[in-house]
Amino acid sequence: MGSYGDEEELSEAEVNGAWTPQEKALHEARLKAKAKRRLRRTSSRESGRDSVSEASGDPVADLTSPKSKLHTNDRKSRMGKGRGLPKKGGAGGKGVWGAAGMVYEMEEPDAKDPNYDESSQGNTVYATVMPELEEQELEKTVSPVVKEYFEHGDTKEVQMLLKELNLGKNKFKVSSLAVSLSLEGKASHRELTSRLLSDLMGKGMAEQDMARAFDKVLMELPDLILDTPEAPQMLGQFIARAIADHALPLDFLDRYKGMVACDHARAALDRAAVLLSMKREIVRLDNVWGVGGGQRPVKHLIKEMNLLLKEYLVSGEVSEAERCLRDLEVPHFHHELVYEAIIMVLESKGETAIQMMVKLLKAFWEMGLITLDQMNRGFQRVYTELPEINLDVPHAHAILESFVELCHQESVITKQLRDTCPSRGRKRFVSEGDGGLIKT
Repeated sequence: MGSYGDEEELSEAEVNGAWTPQEKALHEARLKAKAKRRLRRTSSRESGRDSVSEASGDPVADLTSPKSKLHTNDRKSRMGKGRGLPKKGGAGGKGVWGAAGMVYEMEEPDAKDPNYDESSQGNTVYATVMPELEEQELEKTVSPVVKEYFEHGDTKEVQMLLKELNLGKNKFKVSSLAVSLSLEGKASHRELTSRLLSDLMGKGMAEQDMARAFDKVLMELPDLILDTPEAPQMLGQFIARAIADHALPLDFLDRYKGMVACDHARAALDRAAVLLSMKREIVRLDNVWGVGGGQRPVKHLIKEMNLLLKEYLVSGEVSEAERCLRDLEVPHFHHELVYEAIIMVLESKGETAIQMMVKLLKAFWEMGLITLDQMNRGFQRVYTELPEINLDVPHAHAILESFVELCHQESVITKQLRDTCPSRGRKRFVSEGDGGLIKT
């Protein structure tokens, strides 16, 4: 291709005749670019001549004018605007970290910074933050813990598991949930629950927390009684046991005096008051549930029989005495109940105890809780020990005779058992047909 001048002189006919469309387009683009460059050179020369003429003709020319070549490299605004100060106060530019004399303070690392590195921040302490359990979450979490406790009976394991939970203000609901679950279970579960409530005291649970828990259960009694009709009586035993174990405040029952509208709650509180009104040295509330009688020593069973009879003499409720006797699960030991009932009659004063015990034995006889053999064994044991009993109770013979006669009239004992009752001033056979006589 020729020189620059030759290229401009190419005719349109030559272009259209000898070049392809692509070459034609490329050629036109080059022509346009060269025209623009020529225009820029022309405008720059004219502006240079104007600025030189102004500088030479007017010695008092404005040195800050944007047309002045003396300020071509000045960093100030060339538009005649602004305060005439350098950009960024002189602190900008390549390799510059700020103005002269500027002191930077230590900045706290930002955890949201993409370059933030935890390992480079010194001694880092990691802590697990557990959110506070809501009521529904607490029930789902704690219920399996309580049910598993009913199997192994280890209160320390329950305490360890509860420490891992953030119970917050709902920690009292652990006790109320345990009581509610035990009401639906066995007597052994209720005994374990009473022990758990006692062991939790001072270890994350205070008396006021326990009081709030029982307040909650008392309010829920109308619903609990649908599945467990005996819930008021059981809750009363829970309250009495908790007060005896110092898990509940001693004035817990006094707070409800004259303020109970629910009949079920009133029945529970009355039962607790009855149990607490008995003498502590005679009745041990730690055996209030009568758990696993067949697996317990005889001394414990005797204490439980005494508890049953003492409570009956105070309340007069045959149905409650029946329930307690069935919960003992020792049908082979019911003769002890007959024996203890007669001893209480001999040691009591007045006719009230005699009438109530006859009523109780008659009810148990008709229910089949006490068999003929057990009834005979209980009476025979008293007959045998009467001389020793008479030393402590001088009128034991007279009281026993009237009691035996009344039992026979109510069809509690047979005529043969009545006739073998010893009396003062006569001889009797120790057993039928043995030929041995003793004086009474």
